[in-house]
Amino acid sequence: MRSKIVRIGNSQGVRLPKIMIEEAGLSEDVELRVEGGQIVIAAPHIARAGWAEAAQRAHTAGDDQLESSGATRFDATEWKWR
Repeated sequence: MRSKIVRIGNSQGVRLPKIMIEEAGLSEDVELRVEGGQIVIAAPHIARAGWAEAAQRAHTAGDDQLESSGATRFDATEWKWR
């Protein structure tokens, strides 16, 4: 689909059809970047997305246990925990 760059106040923009926005799964906030001479509009990256689900799967599988305590003689005799 072709479109034109239009003036929007002191900026310029491109009008995107609603159906394209919906198909791309975009919401009000988007991430813009330039890649190889193209402007890419994408849904923003969400930090730690999926971590809660991954932690729940690890817990269910029993994979969330420490390998070893790592305690040393120093820990047992010299260190004072408060």
